[in-house]
Amino acid sequence: MAKAQATSGAGQGGFRQAQAWLHTWCGLWFSWLLFAVFLTGTLAVFEEPITHWMTPEHHAEEAAALAAPAKPTASLGQRLDWGVAYMQEHHAGAGMWELWPADAKGAGELRVFWFDSQRQYASAELDAATGQALAAADHAPARQTLGGHHFVDFHYELHAGKVGLWIVGIAAMAMLVALVSGVITHKRIFKDFFTFRTRKGQRSWLDAHNAVAVLTLPFQFMIAYTGIVISGLTFMPAGVVTQFGADGAMAFQAALNEPGKPRPSGQPMALPALESFARRGEQLMGQPVRAVVIDHPGDAAARIGVYGWNEDAGARQRLSPSSGLAMFSAATGEVLQVRLPGGVDGGKASLTQSVLAGLHMVAFGGFALKWLYFLCGLAGSAMMATGAILFIVKRRSRHLGEFGSATARVYRLIEAANVAAIAGLGLACISFLWANRLVPLGLAHRDDWELAVFFGVWALALVHALARPAAAAWKEQLGLLAALCLLLPLLNALTVGDHLGAQLLRGDWESAGVELFALATGLAAVWGRRSMARRKSIAGSVRRSGASVEAEVKA
Repeated sequence: MAKAQATSGAGQGGFRQAQAWLHTWCGLWFSWLLFAVFLTGTLAVFEEPITHWMTPEHHAEEAAALAAPAKPTASLGQRLDWGVAYMQEHHAGAGMWELWPADAKGAGELRVFWFDSQRQYASAELDAATGQALAAADHAPARQTLGGHHFVDFHYELHAGKVGLWIVGIAAMAMLVALVSGVITHKRIFKDFFTFRTRKGQRSWLDAHNAVAVLTLPFQFMIAYTGIVISGLTFMPAGVVTQFGADGAMAFQAALNEPGKPRPSGQPMALPALESFARRGEQLMGQPVRAVVIDHPGDAAARIGVYGWNEDAGARQRLSPSSGLAMFSAATGEVLQVRLPGGVDGGKASLTQSVLAGLHMVAFGGFALKWLYFLCGLAGSAMMATGAILFIVKRRSRHLGEFGSATARVYRLIEAANVAAIAGLGLACISFLWANRLVPLGLAHRDDWELAVFFGVWALALVHALARPAAAAWKEQLGLLAALCLLLPLLNALTVGDHLGAQLLRGDWESAGVELFALATGLAAVWGRRSMARRKSIAGSVRRSGASVEAEVKA
């Protein structure tokens, strides 16, 4: 019988049994990576609040700006003229000038952007009342940090560039396979959704896995599929290679995002006043001016693009998050292109990809949809975690011998990977926030040090899980996770002088939300650790009772 169990697999027991085998092993080998990708993607939903918490030097400046009366600013035309004058004086040779004359309300500082000699985006800020460049001392120094964008980068490329993008793409394909095979395997999937048996060991883990899986099944299908589609041209580059060549990625992006961009003519021409172009652009696209972009400034082939502000309630109701655009010839004033808000360049295929990208990145729908994504993301992460734990819980009571004489060692490695992937990732995430407060502000490449703490703590969690018995590793890592989460508000108060009560009083819900979620996570870790201790205590009592009965029988 044991031999039959050991040799069972995909080819035994019919179609549903084969799908169960596929679901188990495909889900297991990718569950650790998918849990990490899913959890960091869930945190990335609130990238901006996390970044806000991680840049506390801006808080006082933002509060003062809100409380202070509006500063007098020059007219739109004057601000654009000042931006052009600054660029002509300091960056006349740049092939692109980008001017942001004001914020969406027509106030704020004037900002200018350009590409430097290394093709890196560079910027400067000018006083909107005088046109003078603002020194760095005019603003509170901000700590160098990736902020919440760390979770975005890890979610889609693991901070590993194109290699990481491919790894995540393969994992997303495996997720689709696991979802489909899971639906086929669980013939009572909807009945199981309404069934949950507490304190039943393997049965409880299976009920929890089924419940969160069914609850978020449409969301998970959508997220996995749209995540693949977003990077579809990377995974299937044949069309781009055929049209633009093996090294034509930049040419393709230019053709897609800058259609009709002219080459420099070599004929000098003074840049005309920009205000009339900006006003015409506002009328054509129906949005206030966000940016004026000049391609090839000082050349007769110069092109002036006017882009609109997209921070209105209507943007959350459009399928595509793109803003309006009006493009003009600098020499003749001719309208070259008009794109209304929500439109895209590149035709219906580009619109489809933009819509799917908006679905994946919750670009519309406002905070209500963000919270829905966040909760579904947490449920999806729980599905992957319970699935990985269920695998090993099932095999504690029934050794299936899938790996012959090495099966026990493989099970031990899987259990250690479970601890590091679930509790260890939580430790890495909260340690990233701790590093933001503890790494010295003046340290060179400070953001890299924060990132090193994240990966270093995660690696140490794996070493710890391999060195300690599984039960002890779970309790110790959950205990440390609880401590770091519950003490985060205290750390913030000691290091930057801010605390949760003050955040709530001044209405800083972004900072308060980060710390409240940390507290909730800490309490969940405490509950998980206590549950493990309680189960161990019950199991010990059962073993002692059994031993006492056996002794009485022998006596």
